[in-house]
Amino acid sequence: MYRIELTRSAKRELDKLPLKDFKQADKVICALAKEPRPQGVKKLKGAIHRVRAGDWRIIYAVFDKDKLIIVGKVARRSEHTYDKLNELF
Repeated sequence: MYRIELTRSAKRELDKLPLKDFKQADKVICALAKEPRPQGVKKLKGAIHRVRAGDWRIIYAVFDKDKLIIVGKVARRSEHTYDKLNELF
């Protein structure tokens, strides 16, 4: 099992989601603890991955050595969703 941590900005983004979208994103994030690279995941750069939760994208980093996942961003898909990936973690 991997430990999941959320950045402050990811927590704020989750808090702003409508309840239906929050439940969907929360389910996907919790599932990452068992399978950090589920079907449909895309590797973006280095340890950074993204997975879809409906219309939302969850951008996270996997640290296998430490059994740690850090969720850096939860955002609706747009042209700026993947900007500044290096600054998230």
